[in-house]
Formats: sequence, structure tokens, C-alpha cells
Amino acid sequence: MTGQIRPLRSALYLPANRASAVAKARQADCDAVILDLEDAVAPEAKGEAREAAIAAVREGGFGHRMLVVRVNAIDSEWGAKDIAALSQCRPDAVLVPKLCHADEANAYRQELGEGPELWAMLETCIAFTQLGAISAKAAGSKLTTFVLGTNDLALEMRAKLDTARAPFLPLLTQAVISARAHGLSVLDGVFNDIADEGGLEQQCRQGADMGFDGKTLIHPKQLSICNAAFNPSEQEVDRAKAIVAAFDLPENAGKGVIKVDGRMTEILHLREAERTLALHQATQRLGT
Repeated sequence: MTGQIRPLRSALYLPANRASAVAKARQADCDAVILDLEDAVAPEAKGEAREAAIAAVREGGFGHRMLVVRVNAIDSEWGAKDIAALSQCRPDAVLVPKLCHADEANAYRQELGEGPELWAMLETCIAFTQLGAISAKAAGSKLTTFVLGTNDLALEMRAKLDTARAPFLPLLTQAVISARAHGLSVLDGVFNDIADEGGLEQQCRQGADMGFDGKTLIHPKQLSICNAAFNPSEQEVDRAKAIVAAFDLPENAGKGVIKVDGRMTEILHLREAERTLALHQATQRLGT
């Protein structure tokens, strides 16, 4: 398998102007920290949050965790200032809200310069009607990651957002398919009930089964459940090791189909096994 796996099992949202939470995030068991300048910050605190985010990026200390800043929309009264500031301090990625059309990513890229990756929230009905075009043009703007905004999407759809998320399953699948078709990462939306660990686990398993790379979260208490759901299980790791070992046997050299533990196993299963082991090794190095 070529390339290196970058785990994105858990991405933790934090208001950028909450200094104590940002400090704790430097040690949190997450794969990405998202400093929020948008929904989690009141209008009167936008400037303060921007300055706090810039200071956090410059200070660093987040270790292996990707440092992402979610900005306000480029056409809002705060967005242009957010983007101008971040173009100078360069976090790992900038998360843009409510991306609806393919050309919008280029507008952000032009203002940001060559620096950070773009991540994009998918949280409007229009976005899902344009998702093919957005995905096809992603590489040109260094758009690497989709993030589902299921709360905003539920509001716009007038749909019920419960743990099972039946009204949203076609859209979740569409997001995964579009991401995979164009080599993008894709993160599931948040789970709102911090106290409901069972519901969180159910929804994390649902997202993992659907093919998401990970999930966005609103509280550090949710991290361990989320990481466990998006980690390969012990059984999956053992199965992957058996598949790789079987294809490495001299008698199986050049074969496209073999039997492993009595199951027909093709090259496609080998590729998935290699990815499973690469993800497992990456998360083992992180200790989570």
C-alpha cells in the first residue's frame, strides 16, 4: 500500500476564545483540534476569538494533532478578517462553513494563499446538489476534507435528527462516495447529547460502518468512545494480518484469488487489509 495513513478518527470542536479548553486540547486524545470562530462564538466575541486562535496557532504545542481553525463565511462581516489573519500564521487547515458551490473553495484559497489545507462543511441542501462538482474541483483549491454539519442540515431540511438519523442516511452515503471518488477525507457530524454514551457509541459505529474516517465531537468526554469505534477491532487486525501473510506465501505469488481461513479472498481484500494494518500501526504510535 502506498502513502501514509493520517488518522482522523476524532476532531474536537472548541471555542477559540476559551483559553482553558484550548490548553487542555494540547493533551487531548483526539486526532484534530478545531478552534471555532463561527457557531460557538457570539458576535461580540468574534474579534477576541480570532486573536486567541492566532495566538494558539503561533504557540503550537498540539503534537500529532492537526490544528484546524473554523472561520466565519467569507462574505460575512468577520470572515475576511479571519482569513487574512490565518493566511499569516498558517494552521494545518482552515475549515470553511456552508460551502455550497464548487467555485467557492477557490475564493477561500485565493485569500489564504498557498498555506493551509481547506476543509469544508457540508451543511446545506444546495451543497448536496452540487457535491459532484465540488469534489471534482477539490484538488485545485487544496480542499482535502469534508465535514458534515448535520445540525444545520437538519434545520434546513426540517428533518428530525435523532440517533438513528434515518432521513440523513442517503446524504451521509453521498458524502462518503464523493469523498472516496476524489481522494478526500470525510468526517461525520457531531452527536449533541453529551450524557448519552450509548447513543454516541451507536452513532460512531454507524459512521464507521458507512465508511467515514472519523467524527467531529463537542466534548472531550466523547473522545474515547469515538476513537474506539473508528479504530480497527482486534478481530479486523487479526484478519488483515492473515490476509497479508497468505498473499506473501510463495505458492500464492501472482494469484488474484486465494482462500484465507476458508473464505475467497481477492486482491481488493488485500488492499483493504493493508489499509487496516496501516491505520492500526498509525494509531498504535499515537497510543490511542
